[in-house]
Amino acid sequence: MASEEAPPSARRAELLELAYEYATQRGRTDLTLRPVAAAIGSSPRVLLYLFGSKDGLIRALLARSRADEIAMLTEWRQGDWRGSAGLQAAAARIWSWLVEEARRPLLRLWLDGYARSLSEPDGPWAGFGLATVADWLDLLADFQPPADRDTAAGLAERSLVLAVLRGALLDLLASDDKARTTAAVHRLLGAT
Repeated sequence: MASEEAPPSARRAELLELAYEYATQRGRTDLTLRPVAAAIGSSPRVLLYLFGSKDGLIRALLARSRADEIAMLTEWRQGDWRGSAGLQAAAARIWSWLVEEARRPLLRLWLDGYARSLSEPDGPWAGFGLATVADWLDLLADFQPPADRDTAAGLAERSLVLAVLRGALLDLLASDDKARTTAAVHRLLGAT
């Protein structure tokens, strides 16, 4: 069973949550089985059985991370502020969520998975970056007037907002300078 994952089980779900917490605290998805197993009270053999391989565990961790992202995006889509916010106001609100100190470990994990999906496109990270871009562009489309959503200009505007948020996020994670990066985001978005 080295290449296939075991069917879902309560133990697999429990260990996935523990491994996700471990990976989030480290901010990395390139895990080695022994340290993960030791940290979460399991064994490499059990992890191999439940996840099929180290790559299977990494794929499960990325899927778990993306599930958190999708849950957050769904919450924003259902928020009462969505209809009247407009794209720039929504981006400013999203930025305020991103810069919360408590989010840093999760965002470092996301960044690691995103970067690895670019540098190792055939590895367990395959498609992670592209999927998150699509998720965020879909969310941002919800804040555009319906007449703009399906136009090339609407897509370009969403892409620009996403680029601003991601670029500032990278800078924030590198510098930990919340005031400077927030001022830059607000200035570029016109949300001062």
